[in-house]
Amino acid sequence: MAFPDRIERTVELVQPPAKVWAALTTAEGLGTWFGNGATVDLREGGEAKLTWDSGDQATLHIERVDEPALFAFTWGINGLAADDPRRTYVEFTLEPAGAGTRLRMIESGFAQLTEDAYRKAFESNTDGWKHELGELVEYLNAA
Repeated sequence: MAFPDRIERTVELVQPPAKVWAALTTAEGLGTWFGNGATVDLREGGEAKLTWDSGDQATLHIERVDEPALFAFTWGINGLAADDPRRTYVEFTLEPAGAGTRLRMIESGFAQLTEDAYRKAFESNTDGWKHELGELVEYLNAA
């Protein structure tokens, strides 16, 4: 059975790319809209660590940094053991759109999973990105 391998979302934002970039790549930004706290070593090969009030944590392994146009990372797959080496790749691209920014998010790498693991991870992340990108918009509009 072939599954869709990627989740893709595009959001039109009224803020300029530099402001959106800061929301995606700083501890203040990530720790507000994507988690409840964050640390960020913003460089290729660096890590961002996210924490939530629930006690959940995530480590983002930073793969690409091209300010202010591209930010990409890999992270563990929801539902797999913490030591499982399989990861998905998340890429944010930013492009000017008038006075604002067109933000495109693609998460890929789900096809490497078994059908059961795929279903759990893909559905969870699809719903998660709807929620998280909504929080990003709220964060940017409040700033």
